Amino acid sequence: MKTGDAVMFWDGVYAARPAATDPRPNLRLTETVTGLPPGDALDLGCGAGGDTLWLAGQGWHVTAADLSAVAVERLAALAAAHGLGDRVTAVRHDLRSSFPHGAFDLICAHYLHTPFDLDRAAVLRSAAHALRPDGRLLIVDHGSTAPWSWNQDPDVRYPSPREVAADIGLDAATWLVERADAPRRIASGPGGRTAEVTDHVLLIRRSA
Repeated sequence: MKTGDAVMFWDGVYAARPAATDPRPNLRLTETVTGLPPGDALDLGCGAGGDTLWLAGQGWHVTAADLSAVAVERLAALAAAHGLGDRVTAVRHDLRSSFPHGAFDLICAHYLHTPFDLDRAAVLRSAAHALRPDGRLLIVDHGSTAPWSWNQDPDVRYPSPREVAADIGLDAATWLVERADAPRRIASGPGGRTAEVTDHVLLIRRSA
């Protein structure tokens, strides 16, 4: 599908949602990163910006990338409003054709799913190569369908973390899988709805 179609879709998704004033970070990020020394981070598919703002609040310098101009503009404004503008660089980026420049100590990709064509394995492989020695790539995927998800296909299949790792195809001598599991949690959705969902968590560390 055309880039313009994807941009219109995701701009529409974020424009239809009320602008968050204090978006929450993802649980899998906070439980993974707490205790790590802050450095340079890349948030792929930053969305509403909860992960970016939390990381910046912990002392990280964050490059936040999203295809949606609506998401990027809102996040830049939020970072400034929270006094974190000097730690957040929000950029519109189409991961289908390019990857953000730089070297990073942490790269996170939470729920990087799309109904449009995207070579996820290539994107995540680029992410792994953008890590500094001892840097970590945190990939969190849906392992189940929430009632409010845009994708309600009953036949959808969610690859396991080990399958995702195999698909990326990294050299095990350089990139080490530190975590690959499928924990469950109670998620919150629009209108205060809640549901139990499964996350597929993959954490990869580049050897020092």
